Amino acid sequence: MPGLKVRSLHVYPLKGARAVDLDSAEIDPRGVRGDRRLLATDLEGRFLTQRDCAALARICARWRTDGVRLQSDDLGDVFEAPLPAGGDRRRVIVWSDSVDAVPFGPAADAWLSAALGRSSRLFCIAESADRRTSARFAPAAPIAFADAYPVLVTTAASLNALNAEIERNGGAAVGMDRFRPNIVIDGADPWAEDLWATITVGGLALDLVKPCDRCVVTTTDQMTGARRGKEPLASLARLRRSADDRVNGVLFGWNAIPRGVGALKTGDAVRVVAQRDERWPLLKPS
Repeated sequence: MPGLKVRSLHVYPLKGARAVDLDSAEIDPRGVRGDRRLLATDLEGRFLTQRDCAALARICARWRTDGVRLQSDDLGDVFEAPLPAGGDRRRVIVWSDSVDAVPFGPAADAWLSAALGRSSRLFCIAESADRRTSARFAPAAPIAFADAYPVLVTTAASLNALNAEIERNGGAAVGMDRFRPNIVIDGADPWAEDLWATITVGGLALDLVKPCDRCVVTTTDQMTGARRGKEPLASLARLRRSADDRVNGVLFGWNAIPRGVGALKTGDAVRVVAQRDERWPLLKPS
C-alpha cells in the first residue's frame, strides 16, 4: 500500500502515566525501549493503572541517563531517582502474571504516594524478568509491564472514521492519546489495519497478531485523569464490537510483536508485506 508512513511515536515509561512523544525510538524484544518498564503498585505489589488510579494521568515520567525523572501536576515538583542498584528483587503482579522487579526504595515510594494520593510503591522491571505474551495468537514473546503485547499500532484514518461516528451522534471528537499507542500510521484507509498481518517500519518487521480490546481508559482525559462520558466506547460498540469470542468487547488498534531489534523515526515509510485473508469478525453495526 503506497503512501504509508509513521505519523508519531509514543512511549509510556511508567505504566498508566502520561505519554512521552518521540521523534525516534529504539525497538528491543520487549517493545519500544523504555516503554512501561516502570510500575506503580499498591503496598501488596499489585499494579495500578488509570482504571483505578486517575492521578497516574497527571504524572509524567522521563528516562535520564542514570535514572528517571518524575513530575506531578498535583505536587508541582520534580523527583529524580537513580536506577536502583543491588540485588533486592520483589515479585509484582500485573494481571495474572508475577513479575521480577526492583524497588526504587522509600524516597521514591513516598513521592509516588503523595502524587497519587494513596500508599504506593515504585518498581523497575528486572533485567532477569521473563514475562511473556500469551501464545494464543502468536508464539510467546517477551514483554515488560504492558497489558498484553509489546507494541500497539493505530492509524490516523481509523481515528478519523471513529470521530465521524462520534460527531454524527452528537459527541465530541477524541484524540489519539486516549488509545495510548506506540506507533501511529498515516496514509491508510479507515480500518485497513484489520487486514495487515505484517508491516515493516524503518526496516523492522512487526507482526500484527491481535486486535486491541478497549476499556474505560479510552474515556479518560489523558492530561487530567477525568472521565469524559461514554465516548469513544459507545461509538466503538456500534462499529467495532468483536464477534470472535477469543477477544471480547470493542476494538481499536492492533497489538504487535517486533521481529528483532531496530530503530524507527517519525516519517519512516511503512510497508505492508503480508496481509490477512479476511478481517477480524465484527458484529453488524447497531
